[in-house]
Amino acid sequence: MKEKIICAGFGGQGIMFLGKLVAYTMMYEDKHVTYIPSYGPEMRGGTANCNVIVSDDEIDSPMVDEADTVIVMNQPSYEKFKSMVKPGGLLIVNTSLIKITDPPKDVKIIEVPATDLANEMGNVRLANMIVMGLYNATRKLVDTENIFAALPKFLGGSKERFIPINQEAIKKGEELYGKSA
Repeated sequence: MKEKIICAGFGGQGIMFLGKLVAYTMMYEDKHVTYIPSYGPEMRGGTANCNVIVSDDEIDSPMVDEADTVIVMNQPSYEKFKSMVKPGGLLIVNTSLIKITDPPKDVKIIEVPATDLANEMGNVRLANMIVMGLYNATRKLVDTENIFAALPKFLGGSKERFIPINQEAIKKGEELYGKSA
């Protein structure tokens, strides 16, 4: 098993959190992982993306030139990264903020209004966890409980109170996969 992932959006959408959560969860599955973040000129509002590779075997290079999965959360990220999905790969698109134009050929596209759904849940910052649930259910990477077990690593201390709502958002994303399958 080898999965190359690009997650992209603007600062403040939890792109790095999403990538780190995938990497961290998969480490506990005894997988080899790499995680490379890339920030734009600003932390909040600038562009942000990360490359994550998960593999049963050692990873030669942490760079992703052709991804199995691309997750895009805003229009500039869609335009920049849509061509990096390999044929037969998966493109997850936050249709709350993206108008799909000139879609890549030979890839599975899953449209999810993640930002709108997060707003309905009362917190726009849950969009990344909705996508996490959808992505995990689609790729069948790990049991959801393993993701939940990893959340305290990122939401410990004063942020611990956010664990239940993040778990709820992940479950919502999983439910969406059943509707999009």
